[in-house]
Amino acid sequence: MELHLVHNTYSGVWVNYYCMSNARQLDWNYSKHVPRLFGVFTAIAILGWVVSAFLSGIHFWAVPLIPPEADISGSLEVITSSWAYVGSIPLATLGMFYYMTAILMAVWWLDTRHPLIVKILTPITATGVVASAYFVYLQLGVIGSICPFCMISAAGSTMLFILELVILRQSDIPKVGEMRGEIDELIGMTTFKWLVIIGAIGLLTLGAFYGATLAPVPTG
Repeated sequence: MELHLVHNTYSGVWVNYYCMSNARQLDWNYSKHVPRLFGVFTAIAILGWVVSAFLSGIHFWAVPLIPPEADISGSLEVITSSWAYVGSIPLATLGMFYYMTAILMAVWWLDTRHPLIVKILTPITATGVVASAYFVYLQLGVIGSICPFCMISAAGSTMLFILELVILRQSDIPKVGEMRGEIDELIGMTTFKWLVIIGAIGLLTLGAFYGATLAPVPTG
C-alpha cells in the first residue's frame, strides 16, 4: 500500500501529522516551536557555511602565497598546520560540505515536515560536533594557537547539535525502525527543485573558489 499523508492540522500546542502504511497508522507530533527551531537551525548552518567558505578561500588563495621563510603564528599557524588537512583537502572545505548538508536537510524538513529527516539529522549533527571538539582540542592542546573563524565554525556545529536535541525533545515521532517504509512517501512529498538549487549554489561556489586558483595570473 502506498503511503498517504491524510491529516495536517494545527491543534493547541501540537502540530499533528498522520501517515498510513501497510494497513497501519503512524502518527507524529511537533511542538509549535519546531518550525522556528528549524529556521534558527538553517540560519546557523548558513553562517557556518559562509565561515567555512571564507576559510577555504584562505587555503586556496592566501596560503600558497606565504613565503617558506615567513614567521607564521596565530590563526595562520592553525590554518597551515598538517592538522588542517585530510590528505590534500582542507578541513574548511569539508566543513562547507557538512554545513551544506545541514542546510539541505533543514530545507527538506521545512518542505515536507517528515520525521525521518529529524532522525537522520541526529548522527549528522553529532558527527559535526565530535569533529569540531577534536579540532578545538588540537588548537588548544597540540598546535598552541587559536583560529577565531575555526572557533566560530566549532560553535556553529555545537549549536546545530543542541538544536537537533531540542527539536527531538519537542517532537513525538516514531523510531527509525518504524519508518523504514516511509522513504517513498518522503520522496513523493519533496519539492526537489529547491534542494537542487541550493546544492548547486554550494557546489558552484566551491568550484569557483578552487577554479580561481587555476587562473593564469602573472606572478613576476
